Amino acid sequence: MLRVFPRFGGHIAACKFHHKETHMSVIGIIGGSGLDNPDILSDPRDERISTPYGEPSSPLKRGCIGGVEVALLARHGREHTIPPTQVNYRANIAALKQAGCTYILATTAVGSLREEIKRGDLIIIDQFIDFTKQRKMSFHESFEPHKPIHAAMAEPYNEKLRKLLVTECVRIGYPHHNSGTVITIEGPRFSTRAESRMFRSWGADIINMSIATETALAVEAGVPYAAVAMSTDYDSWRVDEEPVTWDAISAVFAENVARITTLLTQVIPLI
Repeated sequence: MLRVFPRFGGHIAACKFHHKETHMSVIGIIGGSGLDNPDILSDPRDERISTPYGEPSSPLKRGCIGGVEVALLARHGREHTIPPTQVNYRANIAALKQAGCTYILATTAVGSLREEIKRGDLIIIDQFIDFTKQRKMSFHESFEPHKPIHAAMAEPYNEKLRKLLVTECVRIGYPHHNSGTVITIEGPRFSTRAESRMFRSWGADIINMSIATETALAVEAGVPYAAVAMSTDYDSWRVDEEPVTWDAISAVFAENVARITTLLTQVIPLI
């Protein structure tokens, strides 16, 4: 079975917890490209955590949002030095679980595979297609005799978290999509035009290089997980504009990243 990690025992007194349930909520935030700003936290402090699966991508930035204890982890490292394939997804999820996180909210940049999903739109992901090839997709490297463990994955994203994200998008008035299927590719290269068209034919709505791996591990670890994506480009399927580039993605980040941070700061106190 998945290793049981001890509850993080560090300083958490600075936050006023919400007690809607019998336990205290601690929210893990996994920030993707350009979406891991520690300035959204009050009382920020670094915490280094080692896991049985190695080191996570970054130290955890502990702090508070709206009186709720949070732990922010930079998926690609704080200086974006870790390519998608080399991210230690197992250590990242294990570190957040070990830190006592009861929920995980992830942010990610995506390419749009649909005309109606425009640059700057937010998508509250509800399904994934895994098209990666080189990653560890499970914590389990062996089973106990006659005790195989196969995680159910039909509905991988936590419905409570998804509803909160959708409701707040509506309330704030952000352009958004209540659902969407993400296909995760290996990267770090972008898709060929043929691949992009194939992914559209499979029913994928958006594309990125991280979320399927992360989602599957969070589900296996038993930590409720949801992801909000920001569309930055149209991948490679459209012929009426230039294919996606990193510079173009970065420009859309700068224009729209405040939507993500505002959404998170509004949703977290409601969890």
